[in-house]
Amino acid sequence: MYLPETGCSDDYANLKEILTRPINWELIRQQYDEMVKFATALRLGTAQAEAILRRFTRSNLQHPTYQALAELGKALKTSFLNNYLHEESVRREIHEGLNVVENWNSANEFVFYGDGGELSSNRLEDQEISVLSLHLLQLCMVYVNTLMIQKVLEDPVWQDRMQVVDYRALSPLIYAHINPYGRFDLDMNKRLPIDDDFKMAG
Repeated sequence: MYLPETGCSDDYANLKEILTRPINWELIRQQYDEMVKFATALRLGTAQAEAILRRFTRSNLQHPTYQALAELGKALKTSFLNNYLHEESVRREIHEGLNVVENWNSANEFVFYGDGGELSSNRLEDQEISVLSLHLLQLCMVYVNTLMIQKVLEDPVWQDRMQVVDYRALSPLIYAHINPYGRFDLDMNKRLPIDDDFKMAG
C-alpha cells in the first residue's frame, strides 16, 4: 500500500508495516494527456497493446508515461485494498466470486481431461474445435445438473429442510457423479462373443 502524500505515515499507525512511499501525483498530472491518449487508442482499437508495450519497453521502462501509468496503478491498488480491508461485504463478494471461478476451473479441468487439459495443436481450426467442444460439454453438464437439482427440490421434504443459506450455496457446477470415461457394465456370467470374431478374422 502507498501513502497518499508525504509526511502522513503517522496518520495510519496501524498500517505502518505495509505502507511504502507516497504516490507521485505530480508525474500523473504531467503525463495525464498522454495516458488518456493511449487509453483511448486501446479502447477504440486504433493501437494494439503489444505495440504500446514495445514503445514503453524500448526505453527500458523509463518512459515517463509508463511510469505515470504505474503510479496510477499503485493508487488504484491502494484504494482497492483500503476498501477491501474496511468493508466486510466487499470481502464476502470477492471470496464468493473466487469460489465460483475456482469451482468452474475445476469443472473445466475435469471435463477437458484429454492431453492434460491443454490445447495440443497449434492449428487454429483444431484449437477452435477443442474450445467449442469444451463449451458444449460445459453447457450440457450445467443443463443436466440444473434439471437434476430442480427435480430434487420438487420434493416437499427437501423444500422444508432448505434454508436461504442453503439455496445460496446451490450450484450446477458439480461433477462428482459423472464418469468421464464412460460406463462399462460387465456380466460375469456371460461370455463375450469374441470367438466368432476371431474366426472371421482368420
